[in-house]
Amino acid sequence: MNNGNEAGNICLVCDIPEAEYGKTLELQRRLHALRVADEIPDVLLLPEHPPTITMGKAADPKNILASPELMREQGISLFHIERGGDATYHGPGQLIGYPILDLRQRGRDIARFITALEEVMIRTVGDFAIEAGRDAAHRGVWIGDRELGAIGISVRRWVTMHGFALNVVTDLRHFSMINPCGFTDRRATSMAECLSGDIDMAAAKQRLITNFSVVFAVDLVPIGREELEALAADTPVGITRQ
Repeated sequence: MNNGNEAGNICLVCDIPEAEYGKTLELQRRLHALRVADEIPDVLLLPEHPPTITMGKAADPKNILASPELMREQGISLFHIERGGDATYHGPGQLIGYPILDLRQRGRDIARFITALEEVMIRTVGDFAIEAGRDAAHRGVWIGDRELGAIGISVRRWVTMHGFALNVVTDLRHFSMINPCGFTDRRATSMAECLSGDIDMAAAKQRLITNFSVVFAVDLVPIGREELEALAADTPVGITRQ
């Protein structure tokens, strides 16, 4: 997805292990405001969250199957956020990407952007000999009726937020607490389940970084978490949590 703009070919990439969801959401919103103002280049955040359920802006509350008491007992947080899509689970062993990209330099084509995110995940799992593809009716990355990678984005003033979640070694039992993406007739899967074995998370992340660079035609420049947080520190935001 070449943006055709030399100045836009740099994308900062920040690996954030053990990233509490609310703090990461706040960081996203601050970075989004800075990107809209053209004060920073594009950014790709790669967090790994503790168990969290998020609900998109049009999500049906009935797609949360677990009681509030059970979620508290399991230590699972719940956030209502501005992305599209329905109920989604995030947790350890999941490779998450939040691209904060300026689509004004990429043809203002949201559908093409989502297709590119799918392509990044398809190439990444393909590097581990997993054949996955698209579903014409449902965005994401699929193996038959099993969802391997989910996508939920927000685009405001042509700058993206949120992104994708690829199940690498995710505990799939937690998906029983929701109807993933609102589906009642489909289920989630993971790379580990597909290969009947463990997957090295660091290796999967490195392949995803390489594929993101190729698909989006950007040079990914690593930036530390503290440096990125300092960059965004003075930008006001608010979050909604339950």
